[in-house]
Amino acid sequence: MSYAVKEMFLTLQGEGGQAGRRAVFVRFAGCNLWSGREQDRASAICRFCDTDFVGMDGAGGGRFDDAAALVAAVEAFWGTGRDRRFVVLTGGEPMLQVDDALVGALHDAGFFIAIESNGTLPVNPGIDWICISPKAGSEVVQRRGDELKLVWPQAGIDPAALEAWDFPSRLAQPLDDPNAAANQAACIDLVMARPAWQLSLQTHKLLGLR
Repeated sequence: MSYAVKEMFLTLQGEGGQAGRRAVFVRFAGCNLWSGREQDRASAICRFCDTDFVGMDGAGGGRFDDAAALVAAVEAFWGTGRDRRFVVLTGGEPMLQVDDALVGALHDAGFFIAIESNGTLPVNPGIDWICISPKAGSEVVQRRGDELKLVWPQAGIDPAALEAWDFPSRLAQPLDDPNAAANQAACIDLVMARPAWQLSLQTHKLLGLR
């Protein structure tokens, strides 16, 4: 199959348990919780996405005919050397496109594969690091993984209920909107009240990275 990619770039992972690692980010086009069209925002399940996943016009983006072509592009962004190769598959919703062929080709090229998903689709079992970020109003089927990232505050989600899901790490991350200070305080309050959670900050934004 071919793959539609919004953008691709080399950066540092800024969030979660892999924060600080050199990484190639592959942002797949499309999401099953929002069409990306402004006129659909009022009826969307997810109303606070902080990324542009519409189209294939971003830097490094485009249509890749097969897994080999996409992995060749990922390798080009990584550069020379195979030591600690790390790729983050994100979106949009990457599991609309990620398949066995891509996972196998990335592993063959020596990449440790992380995914950032909304959890509404089962994650490919070959993925090495699973980060799920649930959205209120959606049906999350992927209830196990490596880290659960709760964007907070978020009406319609009960953090206590999420603690029954099988994740060794549970992260409360401030909602990125104009109420930044209040959202950070809400996350701190959550962690102080429920120690199963820990605070996560988007360090790449604090550092001015993509």
